Amino acid sequence: MAKMHTRRKGVSGSTRPVKSNLREWCDLGVDELTRVVVDLAKQGRSSSEIGFVLRDTYGVADFRLLTGKRITEVMRENGLGSKVPEDLRNLIVKALRLEKHLSLNRKDFHNKRQLSLVESKIRRLVRYYKGVGKIPSDWKYSLKAAELLITR
Repeated sequence: MAKMHTRRKGVSGSTRPVKSNLREWCDLGVDELTRVVVDLAKQGRSSSEIGFVLRDTYGVADFRLLTGKRITEVMRENGLGSKVPEDLRNLIVKALRLEKHLSLNRKDFHNKRQLSLVESKIRRLVRYYKGVGKIPSDWKYSLKAAELLITR
């Protein structure tokens, strides 16, 4: 969704190579990895931050290959998952930052446009997540409600 609102071509993303074997440098078991993920989630880290920590600190190249589950699945099983998916939450935080900036700088027309583009992305993502069932079908996006949702 990054290049959706521009006239330029998008940058092609790389695909992760197919790996079916485990790396020899990772000596952590499934239970230890699950415990590390739960501890990091209790500290308030998001699933992407947990993935960075596992990669950089523990040498885990692919959590899913080792455990057979995604990080968010492990978090949900232990009751630590967020109600709002992480990508939607990040867009809402971005919209809140833009709104705060615009309340101080009323004449900033470029960021007014960016706010409308970000809110458009949020609405599209909400429609997708309602169809998939990750958020309730009666969930509505509004800036005030989003602020209360994110600050919790």
